[in-house]
Amino acid sequence: MVNLDYYDKIVSIDKDRKIVVMQAGIRLHDLGLKLKEHGLAMPNLGSIDHQSIAGAIGTGTHGSSTKHGLLSQSVMGLKIMLANGRTVSCSAEQNQDLFRAALVSLGALGIVVEVTFQVVPAFNIEWSQSLHSLEEIVEDWNKDLWTQKEFTRVWWMPYMKRVIKWRAEKTDRPEMSPVANWWSGRLGYHTYHILLYVAQWFPSLLPKIESFVINVQYGFKDGAGSTAIQESRTGLLMNCLYSQFVNEWAIPLNKGPEAITRLSNWLNGDEEASGIPGSSKGLYVHAPIEVRVSDTSTTTPRPYLDNTVPDSPTLYLNATLYRPYNQDPPCHKRYYEAFEYLMKEMGGRPHWAKNIHTVTREDVHNMYPNMNDWIRVRNEVDPEGMFVGDWHRRYLLPSDNGKPVLPNEERKVKIETARAGGVDWTGHIPSKPLSPQGSEESFEMMHGVEAEKSAFE
Repeated sequence: MVNLDYYDKIVSIDKDRKIVVMQAGIRLHDLGLKLKEHGLAMPNLGSIDHQSIAGAIGTGTHGSSTKHGLLSQSVMGLKIMLANGRTVSCSAEQNQDLFRAALVSLGALGIVVEVTFQVVPAFNIEWSQSLHSLEEIVEDWNKDLWTQKEFTRVWWMPYMKRVIKWRAEKTDRPEMSPVANWWSGRLGYHTYHILLYVAQWFPSLLPKIESFVINVQYGFKDGAGSTAIQESRTGLLMNCLYSQFVNEWAIPLNKGPEAITRLSNWLNGDEEASGIPGSSKGLYVHAPIEVRVSDTSTTTPRPYLDNTVPDSPTLYLNATLYRPYNQDPPCHKRYYEAFEYLMKEMGGRPHWAKNIHTVTREDVHNMYPNMNDWIRVRNEVDPEGMFVGDWHRRYLLPSDNGKPVLPNEERKVKIETARAGGVDWTGHIPSKPLSPQGSEESFEMMHGVEAEKSAFE
């Protein structure tokens, strides 16, 4: 494993053209602070800013706005260290094949060491969030729900059949903090955590816990909520609270009402109306289910492994399950089987950096018509598999019947349950003679590429 945490400097900033060149290990949080010093900001953000810029780009990270696409939409160029230790540059104009593969690289091409990024003038956002019925949101879906403001997201409470609608717009007004209450502080944080932990043994309490939490925060009337004005680098983020499973899929935005209605029916015991096989009896899930959007229909060139809808806005449904005090929720396997069945029926594609349970290699290849292009580029730049792991083989690369195909490919040895929840994964690289084609030869195959001496040499 290669850690770029200390490779985190700003290389250059062109304030007039609003172009920033940075080392790829910089975390989004630190990048935001550096940009602020120069009166600049990223045009959009996801829910968290702990990731490195390379990690956010390489897994298809997105925010929630029909006026923005993936974060990688703002990438103007990349420098990548290949398996042979040489660095190459790529962009929409130079070595476009490598660029399209690297925009969602999943860590399998090489080490992204430098990113050239288009930024914008720093801005504040004025946001408001309010409580509404699920029925109202579905009715407004094709009106102005997603377009009235630049940034919009929804948190759906499945048992109350209500949602929190969050909207934000750029503003020149000065910052104004949200009104705080006891629930938004440490007491509320630990109270909710304890309630979720108790529900591990008494899952039927979860609908009541959902209702209690929302009523404490927002009251009992629709329309209740709060507002604030914050810097975009903080205001666009979300407090994810506790350790969690996240299973997010991208589907066409116009299929949202059907998907939400069917999942709501299944979770509330009407399996027949849901059209989802399997019973939900005795199954209780956590709130909220996160609903976000993007629009990449004008993005060019598109990443080969872009999971969004190419010709219309994209809806993201994220079935979040908390892991209170690092304990796995008892419902997650059955819930995710049903959720993924529905998402596949909706023509969905899973988020690359989230938890998936029933997806196979065949599923993935059927979902991505450009998969063979991505594999071709990957094999050209890393023929010996230095950057291939068991996950890549399981979901992306051709089946090997359990035997190592590439001499430097890492393979799974065992998975054990970890003491604090989750799993411990053990892998190794089997000893095997090198392939006839060397890394230097693969480098020459990338014709038209600017080769540079590695900064690490």
